[in-house]
This record gives sequence, structure tokens and C-alpha cells, in this order.
Amino acid sequence: MTESSMKKLASTLLDAITDKDPLVQEQVCSALCSLGEVRPVETLRACEEYLRQHDKLAHPYRAAVLRAMERVLSSHASELDKDTASTIILLASSEMTKTKDLVWDWQQAASGVLVAVGRQFISKVMEELLRRLHPGTLPHCAVLHTLASLSVANAFGVVPFLPSVLSSLLPVLGVAKQDTVRVAFCSALQRFSEGALEYLANLDRAPDPTVRKDAFATDIFSAYDVLFHQWLQSREAKLRLAVVEALGPMSHLLPSERLEEQLPKLLPGILALYKKHAETFYLSKSLGQILEAAVSVGSRTLETQLDALLAALHSQICVPVESSSPLVMSNQKEVLRCFTVLACSSPDRLLAFLLPRLDTSNERTRVGTLQVVRHVINSAGECLHASLAATPGHDCPARAAPQPADLTAVPC
Repeated sequence: MTESSMKKLASTLLDAITDKDPLVQEQVCSALCSLGEVRPVETLRACEEYLRQHDKLAHPYRAAVLRAMERVLSSHASELDKDTASTIILLASSEMTKTKDLVWDWQQAASGVLVAVGRQFISKVMEELLRRLHPGTLPHCAVLHTLASLSVANAFGVVPFLPSVLSSLLPVLGVAKQDTVRVAFCSALQRFSEGALEYLANLDRAPDPTVRKDAFATDIFSAYDVLFHQWLQSREAKLRLAVVEALGPMSHLLPSERLEEQLPKLLPGILALYKKHAETFYLSKSLGQILEAAVSVGSRTLETQLDALLAALHSQICVPVESSSPLVMSNQKEVLRCFTVLACSSPDRLLAFLLPRLDTSNERTRVGTLQVVRHVINSAGECLHASLAATPGHDCPARAAPQPADLTAVPC
């Protein structure tokens, strides 16, 4: 196929994108993607040119074209030359921020294009996104969403830019008043932290192995201060959960002394939310991350919080699991993960809490306790064995319990 005939075919397909029949629109997008598999660069250029020349095209059709571009880019971004990549980045950035209103299908489609290009041309994408961050002005929610997505898609590429990104975002956190904007900030901070942790855990493969936690610690604590002391008090449940999700990975990047001083407020603050939220998976997941962070810095404050922690976690594990919801099952796994962390840091205290609950007449309490015992034996057996051997009259946790005594019969 010659370049002129390919271009004519692409133009014909793009003109048909506005057909009123949704099935036709879907077939047009599939045809564009198929064409992109054969001639990716030419197809992408045709789409870019079409959107640029049809400025009045309604956003649902623009979103359809952008989604087709993303699908082509997902497997062919490496075939772009720098000029074509730059052109596509500018187009997607413009489409994403053309309106300040939230038009999610359009903005998400444009964001997807930037993320797809960013897997190969991260510096150019980050430069464009940083250009969209203006001092003293709240960023577009779609820009925050894209930065968050890029942190997951290409952590090695994004993390070196994080100090610049955070220095632009932190001064305007206090200006964010709308819950939707705050949720977007929380999501971005969560993904930034996860990306930074992935980077730090793989320094042997990182482009700059000299990066250390100190590069983000101060900025992350500034953000933590706003999220925990202000936004977590919101009446909006969605925002509270977004804050909690962010605090988990952020806790690993806090300066050690800051984390230690915050634990007496942070842990009770998370535990209190168990009474306010029916869906507790995100609370348990974040709590597990915070506990891991506390143990990793050798926290002494954690000891003073153990009684409340064990009681709250035990209540969670003893709730009958009547739902087959993936989040309900996942919550149980996260709660057991919390017990594993505590088993390794305070095995004596954990056993002193669990063993009396094996003698209760309440079956659900016994079964829940046996679940915990079975799990921590499998995941932190050495820690428990040392303490168990020193506990008079308890050679085996199951021996002190009425039926069922067979741990293998207890669901994990």
C-alpha cells in the first residue's frame, strides 16, 4: 500500500467515526487499529492530523480516535521517531486539558495516549506535563491522573522527576477544596510513593542508583501532614478512603523520626475508620503497609499501640465472611498480613493475646483465632516458635483449643 492510498484509507475511516450507529463507530475504531498494526506511524499521523484539522469535532468522537491511537501505541510506541512522538504528545496534552470541566471519557483517552508514549519517551512526556503545572494554581485533574498512571507504567522514568513534580504540587495542596480534586491528589501521591518504593527496591536496575529515600522524605511528610490532619477528617467517604490508600505507601517514605512521632495518632486514626466504613479492604491494606514501615524503622511506639491493634484486627478476622465479594476476601488476607507483621515484631504479645481466645466457647472466635494461628505459623513460624517454646502449658496452639483442633481444616 502506497503512502497516499494509506492516508486516503485512514481519512475515509476517520470521516466515518461520526456515524450515529455505535456499532459502526466500534468497527471504524477496530479498522483503524488494524491499519495501525500494519502502518503504525502513518496511522498515528493521520489521526493526529484529523483531530487537529477538525477542532469542532464533538468530544465523544475525539475520545474514540484517541483510544484507537492508544491501542496502536501500546505495541508500536518504540517505532516512533522523536518528531512524531513530540507531535502526538502535544496533541494529547492539548486534548486532555482543552476544557477545565471533567469530561472523563475524553480526558482519560488523551491521558492513555500520553501514558502509552511515556513508556518509550518518558522525558518528553514529563517535560510536557511539568509545563502544565503552574506555580500557585491547581493542576488539571487529568494531569494528576496521568502523572499517577505514569508512575505505575514507568516508575524508573518518572521517579527522577518526582522532586520537581512535588515541589510544584505541594504548595497548592491547601488550595484544593473540591473533593474530586483532593481525591486526584491522593491518587497521585499514592502512585508517586509506590513508584518511588519500586525504584528504591531495584536500584541495581535503576537509571540513577544514587537516588535515596531522603530525596522525597521531606516533601512526602509535608503532603502527609495535609492528608492526615485535614483531609482525613472529611465527611466524604470516598475522600477518606483515598487518603488512607495514599498514607500506606507514603508511610514508607516518611523520615524515620517523623513516622515514629506520628504513629500514636496515625494508628488510632486508621483503626477508628473501621467503624465508619463497611468496606474495609483499603483500611486493612494501608494499615499493613504502615505496620511494615513502623517495624522497618524499629519503632518503639508500636508497642504502646499493640493492644488496640490486636483487638481491632481480631474483630475483623472473626466477622463471618458471608459475601463472595473479592474485596471481602482480600480484606481477610490483608488482616492476616497485619498479624504476620506483628508476629515478627512482638511474638510474645501476639501469643498472649491469641491463646486465651482459643479457650472461649464462641465458635466464631475460636475459628477466627485458629485462622490467625495457622497463618502466622506458616508465614512467621520461626518468630512464633521461639515464643511458644517459652510459654508454659502451650506446646501447640491447637492443643489448648476445643474443636476444631485440625488447623488444616480451617480456611485461610
